[in-house]
Amino acid sequence: MIEVKQLVKSFGSLTVLKGVNLTVNEKEVVVLLGASGSGKSTLLRCLNFLEMYDQGEIWVGGTRIDPKVTNLNQFRSEVGMVFQHFNLFPHKTVLENVIEAPVHVKKMSVAEAKALGNELLKKVNMQDKADVYPDMLSGGQKQRVAIARALAMQPKIMLFDEPTSALDPELVGEVLQVMKQLAREGMTMIVVTHEMGFAREVADRAVFMDNGQILEQGPPSTFFENPQHDRTKQFLGSIR
Repeated sequence: MIEVKQLVKSFGSLTVLKGVNLTVNEKEVVVLLGASGSGKSTLLRCLNFLEMYDQGEIWVGGTRIDPKVTNLNQFRSEVGMVFQHFNLFPHKTVLENVIEAPVHVKKMSVAEAKALGNELLKKVNMQDKADVYPDMLSGGQKQRVAIARALAMQPKIMLFDEPTSALDPELVGEVLQVMKQLAREGMTMIVVTHEMGFAREVADRAVFMDNGQILEQGPPSTFFENPQHDRTKQFLGSIR
């Protein structure tokens, strides 16, 4: 589904991604782990072309995505992104937030978009908040709306950039529950997270990044119980 080849990204003199290679299969859940500054979020943002990389290639569904040729808006409509800080429109209701992109980007009728929006709000257990504004919601509720909004574009791939790190600890579970359900339904997902329990339980593969490179990857059972690289051992030891 996704193939990243020799991706390099620098910000000024700082090289954040140093020739990253990564393959993600259809319906696979891949969790990106690593310390802050290891390049995880930058890799995710490059996959959605929110950051433009300097060298390398990104292939999705067997097609090379070339910013000079590819319609990036069309491409982004197939790749849902959920951010750390929700990014909901404060002046729109929950339902209006969810239907905004299907109506304006996919040219769906308002009636059709509302039907889809209500269905998705039900999926994330937020149907009773359809007419509420975001500032009336808890962080966990906002994030569940953000997930529904991303799903409203009916994407083939979902990218999650630390979706629970801005939440109070007791609200984390409700967001992870929605993500687990998506995984069970076969959504292809790449998740940057510090939630090791989620990584162990839901991921098909854990990928460990350090200093702009992928050092180690494997099934969670192997990765957590028998890490091979010294830096991986050090990282896992520090969070246990």
